[in-house]
Amino acid sequence: MTAMRLDVWQSLHDDLHPGVQPDQETFAVALGPRQVLLPIRALPDSDRGVASLILNQASFDVLDALAATVAEGLRAHAPEIIVAVPTLGLPLAEAVARRLGHPRMVPLGNSRKFWYDDALSVPMSSITTPGGGKRLYLDPRMLPLLDGRRVAVVDDVLSTGSSIAAVLDVLALAGVVPVALGAAMLQGESWAGKVGDMPVCAAFRTPILARAGAGWVAP
Repeated sequence: MTAMRLDVWQSLHDDLHPGVQPDQETFAVALGPRQVLLPIRALPDSDRGVASLILNQASFDVLDALAATVAEGLRAHAPEIIVAVPTLGLPLAEAVARRLGHPRMVPLGNSRKFWYDDALSVPMSSITTPGGGKRLYLDPRMLPLLDGRRVAVVDDVLSTGSSIAAVLDVLALAGVVPVALGAAMLQGESWAGKVGDMPVCAAFRTPILARAGAGWVAP
């Protein structure tokens, strides 16, 4: 197995050309006037790949830059509370909520607590956990924080759209329709069919990559 590079997600660069890099292992994205380096990971079918972002492994500088960009995009929608998607959406959601001047956020969960109500849960899967088997829960104790308020949802990545569809479904059980969605990265286009015309504020976009010999190309 080839060791993955350890310098990804760690720095804000000034000299990278966005796209697949010469090493054919990394992908650079523009974040404002600077760039962030992401590793390329092959999907299980081996013919496609994605630029990967693991927020809880990113440097604080990178997380701060992502949060500032997402918060600025969401500010125009005047959210009163941020709902955080587990698990990698949690650090971004907290940072966004702080930048919006909020005193707290509402985290969703994948682990059932004994006081949870199964009626406020739905199945959940994602591009990194395609087999599913998880459930997404809304803590009943959080309902008063959402009632009648302008809600924005923050996740790390929108890719297949399966995760965000589950989020919208579990919020709908509580009668909540978000005013906007925030994400660090939009990966491909499949997610768009799951959110309809709901506004989406993201720090950057990446394409689904295709194999080309020993390397990768973007469509």
